[in-house]
Amino acid sequence: MKESKSYTISNGSHRLSEQQVEEPESYCWPPIQNLDHLTGTAKGSQDTHLSIKTFERYCTLESSSGTSSNPVQNSSSSVSFSPDGSPSSQPETQSYHIDQHHSPDNVCASPVSHSCLTDDVDGLMHKIRELESAMLGTDSDIPEMYNMSNKVRQNEVSLEEENISQIMDMISRRDLKGLLCACAKALAENDMLITEWLISELRQMVSVSGDPLQRLGAYMLEGLVAKLASSGSSIYKALRCKEPASAEFFSYMHLLYEICPYFKFGYMSANGAIAEAVKDESTVHIIDFQIVQGAQWMILIHALATRPGGPPKIRITGIDDSTSAYARGGGLEVVGLRLSRVAESCNVPFEFHPINASGSEVELEDLGLRPGEAIAVNFAMMLHHMPDESVGGHTPNHRDRLLRLAKSLSPKVVTLVEQETNTNTAPFYPRFVETFNYYMAVFESIDLTLAREHKERINVEQHCLARDIVNVIACDGPERVERHELLGKWRSRFTMAGFRPYPLSPLVNSTIKALLRNYSEKYTLEERDGVLYLGWMEKAMVASCAWR
Repeated sequence: MKESKSYTISNGSHRLSEQQVEEPESYCWPPIQNLDHLTGTAKGSQDTHLSIKTFERYCTLESSSGTSSNPVQNSSSSVSFSPDGSPSSQPETQSYHIDQHHSPDNVCASPVSHSCLTDDVDGLMHKIRELESAMLGTDSDIPEMYNMSNKVRQNEVSLEEENISQIMDMISRRDLKGLLCACAKALAENDMLITEWLISELRQMVSVSGDPLQRLGAYMLEGLVAKLASSGSSIYKALRCKEPASAEFFSYMHLLYEICPYFKFGYMSANGAIAEAVKDESTVHIIDFQIVQGAQWMILIHALATRPGGPPKIRITGIDDSTSAYARGGGLEVVGLRLSRVAESCNVPFEFHPINASGSEVELEDLGLRPGEAIAVNFAMMLHHMPDESVGGHTPNHRDRLLRLAKSLSPKVVTLVEQETNTNTAPFYPRFVETFNYYMAVFESIDLTLAREHKERINVEQHCLARDIVNVIACDGPERVERHELLGKWRSRFTMAGFRPYPLSPLVNSTIKALLRNYSEKYTLEERDGVLYLGWMEKAMVASCAWR
């Protein structure tokens, strides 16, 4: 029988060796080298062996015996894999014969007999060589494949060296933003060596008492460390457990409320839309799906108290779960008492209806609707906490469910206030960059209003902002509760739920402009398609709109 060649490429020396074998049994493919990320040296790998069984050949038999007592024993090797994933060969033995009564057209369905093989051995071997060439390539293909492997390896090494060179340059320039993004990208690509190296470098550059970039960098780095350790949920929960006493936290939230107009903008624009929608109503029922401290409604109660013709009767349903109790200094009864006192001082008939539950748990029967009420629904910076279809698993899509529930109430108006950023469906690295850009503007605006040496500034940023940053970066699935969307996506959701836009009145626009005069001129206000956008240096930060 003719001899065939088997080629093996040594992984260590890369020499091409040739061996003589008696059967065309096994070929060794040139391995693809894995690269060490920093040194570019090749790692060891095992050759992958491909075995070929003896193939049947079409043949016509006119005088062979179907009962031959000397069948040809064809021994071949079949490929299987051992528990460690490496290929191993197992012998097979099969007997072949051909029934003499079969026609030439059907003989391929029968095993091959001894006489068939002896009649056309050369043809059989020719067929085997054709199949070998088709499956394995010719001998000349082996060096070409080896060269291709070398080129791939060289290109990968070149790219890795270029990447490391760029990182070294950023380190020398102390480019904190660039290094944070490089670290996030390495983590996204599961490059642990680069990630851990950059984390050690970044620790020397960030500071919770530095400039806005250094302070934000400290919390972004904390998120990266938590993501690397797969402990995002644990750190997020730990930050919640470290919340200060309710009185202290209330003071931090109030300070943030005063120094940045983001919350005031949202509350005032929503209140303006509600006041406009119920201006002729005698009984108003406001449903707030995350009332927190109820500060928004103190402003509206004062505004409705001065309405021409007298104030309406106001009933507020306040929804919130027990996890927000620390921000109030107690349960929802604290909010009800606070609002009742304000209404009493303004001679406004008032009633408070608390629902101690998360917005995702609220059903129609919980709302206590009454005939003749003009209903206004408020979604102020809360819908992004509701899971949607992107969370996956068995998590219900409460985001769209709540919108359908609100639509079923036939409300006079539904208000929406949300941060203008996308941290919901974006993959990890784009989400990291988006979070960085958004909160960089927040930290810059805080720095402009609150001096760095202010003793409460670190507390405001740590307790009111850092926890959300870590959650966005380090958590996934149902544990990631900070899931913001851009206004375009909210518009699609409201439209699918059956709403149509309710443009804000010019009075609301002028009221917000007057508010911003008390702050930096770097804050901007823009109206597009009936939506108000509050921005910082032209970057949209918060969007406010109304629907009905």
